[in-house]
Amino acid sequence: MIDLYSWPAPNGHKVHILVEELGVPYRLVPINITQGDQHQPAYRAINPNGKIPAIVDHAPADGGGPFTVFETGAILLYLADKAQRFVPAELRARSDVLQWLFWQVGGLGPMMGQAQHFFRYAPEPVPYGIGRYQNETRRLLKVLDERLEGREYIGGAYSIADIACFPWVRIHKMTGVALDDFPRVQAWYGRVRSRPAVGRAMDLLRGSWVDVTTSSDARHNLFERG
Repeated sequence: MIDLYSWPAPNGHKVHILVEELGVPYRLVPINITQGDQHQPAYRAINPNGKIPAIVDHAPADGGGPFTVFETGAILLYLADKAQRFVPAELRARSDVLQWLFWQVGGLGPMMGQAQHFFRYAPEPVPYGIGRYQNETRRLLKVLDERLEGREYIGGAYSIADIACFPWVRIHKMTGVALDDFPRVQAWYGRVRSRPAVGRAMDLLRGSWVDVTTSSDARHNLFERG
């Protein structure tokens, strides 16, 4: 059994998708980041970075006691390795998938997150910030579009690289960047979105989603608390 501490946001959705794809038993523990649950000492003991998601695996492969993993790239790799699915075993193919996984966690996610923030959440318009992060989002989407030429999925076969990228591409409208100039990304997005496990994952905690633009408490807990 895996305890999955999460919330319906792009980083949470990554792990939602993988546990649904794997069909592993899990218990979803909502961490309401709009109410500040991520800052509570009990959760910080699980994830010292105070972000979502995190997991506690009560049946780790080494047979030892419960094992905690935080940071989405690490969680995806841990679960995929344990199940021996969605990450290749062959050296070159594995490295290929991991390069794109790290590309997402180091680039696509942070840049789209900042684009979303300045475009949608900043209390005052900051033209430089909006332009800077929207331009970088477009550049990264172009990189992904070029990668997908002649491929259905980022690593050839569906993998944790696709699972990591999908939830961030999903929020492109919230960044103010359209996908019109990235036809291969659009086609890839449709292929991933049509997977039944992805549909189930997107429905997890759907009713709990909060529009941060309408809640001063949410803005405080997400953007102002240390």
